[in-house]
Amino acid sequence: MKLLRPLVGLFAALVCLGLAASARAEVKLPAIFNSSMVLQQELSVPVWGWADAGEKVTVSFDGQSKSTEADKDGRWQVKLEALKANAKGQTLTIAGKNKIELTDVLIGEVWICSGQSNMEMRLNGVLNAKQEVAAANNPQIRLFDVPGHTTSATPLDKGRGKWQVCQPSTAGGFSAVGYFFGRRLQKELKVPIGLVGSNWGGTRIEPWVSLDGFRSVPELKKIADEVAARESQARGDAKVRVGGGTPSAIFNSMVSPLAPFAMRGGIWYQGESNGNEGESYYHKKKALVNGWRKLFNPDLAFYWVQLADFRNASPNPAGGDGWAKLREAQRKALTIPGTGMAVIHDIGNAGNIHPRNKQDVGSRLAQWALHQTYGRKDLVPCGPLYKGLKIEDGAIRLSFDHVGSGLMVGQKEGLKPTTEAKDGKLGRFAIAGADKKWHWAEATIDGDAVVVKSAEVAKPVAVRYGFTMNPRGANLYNKEGIPASPFRTDDWK
Repeated sequence: MKLLRPLVGLFAALVCLGLAASARAEVKLPAIFNSSMVLQQELSVPVWGWADAGEKVTVSFDGQSKSTEADKDGRWQVKLEALKANAKGQTLTIAGKNKIELTDVLIGEVWICSGQSNMEMRLNGVLNAKQEVAAANNPQIRLFDVPGHTTSATPLDKGRGKWQVCQPSTAGGFSAVGYFFGRRLQKELKVPIGLVGSNWGGTRIEPWVSLDGFRSVPELKKIADEVAARESQARGDAKVRVGGGTPSAIFNSMVSPLAPFAMRGGIWYQGESNGNEGESYYHKKKALVNGWRKLFNPDLAFYWVQLADFRNASPNPAGGDGWAKLREAQRKALTIPGTGMAVIHDIGNAGNIHPRNKQDVGSRLAQWALHQTYGRKDLVPCGPLYKGLKIEDGAIRLSFDHVGSGLMVGQKEGLKPTTEAKDGKLGRFAIAGADKKWHWAEATIDGDAVVVKSAEVAKPVAVRYGFTMNPRGANLYNKEGIPASPFRTDDWK
């Protein structure tokens, strides 16, 4: 018996070592890869994960088979060649010393949906929520939600989450804006849609921006240096504390682990927490887009929501209060190629920073994507955007892009389509002369232009439209029913 005891112990140790070796040998995948997922069509599709260093891994899908070996750190990656849309579920197989089979994998369009609380608002919190949730039974839409609110001092490569088929039990807890965006895309493109939600209410834009993004914008060098120093300290085993407001900290934990998953684009609804900013927000938006494009796709389409109306309307024609300059920065960011902006100052709620009409928000974002990303040139992408002015005989003539089939005085009520107010008058236009004193103006539609004047301003030089925290009464639309963005023609302080 005494002789057997050490032999038994040796045998047990060998078994444990064998089990440990077996565990290390298992091929593993990031959370973004699991059954019922959607893979991006028409782009090369990275598939990656972890295994033992030097272990051969083979990925098979849709008639393709790609093999590679894990590097010295155990990381491996292959790229599937561009796939064609397929609404029929297939099996994605990953084989090394073990085999993983992901079933019911579709091929279509994949978008990330991100931002603060207005993007995070769930479908079960919108107007007509009961009916919308009950109708959310669409197996051609798949949902992936990054759970929780987490941060990291350095970019992570492993996260959490699971793909789910869109049905009432899953859609009710998903981003409402994301769902309505995806629903319209699926209806019009007739291909599977994958939606990846990563949101955190009350957050500023800086925590969502990568270090590479900050470095790409010279005006943000100070923030970039701070982030780089913090990441260096954290990699050196220093105890570095970060929170939900720390630049790059949310990106590191809630976006980085998703990369380099192939995606067509992103939609973004954020800005309330940066609401006291102006030009600086434009620089940060540029950094956000640049960083995410480097991460996912250099041609990543990117569409955001301009902030809604909120608080009481101001009687001051000069405006400039509250979110006026933030909206201006959001509009300026349209100079970034491949981007667009949904204007929603007509569907907000003065008493609620979380307006419940998310149907129109998602649809207006999809309008941009359908026009610009998917080539639907028969659709005007948005409402009128200020283009230029001409001073003439005591008045100012304004020209616009995206007039569509014409300008109109519009009225929007709830979820109903916008209608033309036949006898309506344009509101929220103000005019000023060289003295910079602002007066409410008379504005009229003249063809594809708007003519603005005031008896109190003999020689006008500048116009402002809806340039205030709550532009209630701003009612310039195109005849497609989409509102014009607030703007100003001056750059006065």
